[in-house]
Amino acid sequence: MIKNVIFIFVSLLLISCGKDHVPKPYGELRLEYPTPKYQKFENNCAYTFEYSDFASISDAKKPCWYYINYPKMKAKVFVTYYPIQNDFADHIKEAEKMVYEHTIKASSIDTKSFEYPDKKVYGNFYELKGQSASNLQFYITDSTKHFVTAYLYFNTRPKPDSLAPAVNYIKNDMKHLLDTFEWKK
Repeated sequence: MIKNVIFIFVSLLLISCGKDHVPKPYGELRLEYPTPKYQKFENNCAYTFEYSDFASISDAKKPCWYYINYPKMKAKVFVTYYPIQNDFADHIKEAEKMVYEHTIKASSIDTKSFEYPDKKVYGNFYELKGQSASNLQFYITDSTKHFVTAYLYFNTRPKPDSLAPAVNYIKNDMKHLLDTFEWKK
């Protein structure tokens, strides 16, 4: 009788020690980007700034308009320049209109104002959360002569979770651009 109890007890231990098969969640791709090294962007326009060596710059449709290209991320920052000619308020309205057109898809919009009075650089930086077509935008002005805008776009569907590492990387680059932005004398 004791042998039977021990046999049943050992059998139950062996059977109960098996691994349960549990479906595993899908893994997410871990994206890592290089530590940026910055270089100065020189041009014939009224401004200059530093940009990451992970990006390249190409001309856009008009003079002093550029694309900061991130080919490995399928992203572009579209930079535009406008001289102010008694139309400062119109430029501000247009820049804000470009931001708030995304309220349909954006779950929130964080606005941060910045100013560097010693360089006469003022503006707003907008971070759009959710499935917005443009996640980051800003405008820079000296409020008298010059007005620059920039918009981040990806050449893919807006998927906030998937794009988050790329958006964060480019966000840091855009903030560095703002910190190093200067008007030419």
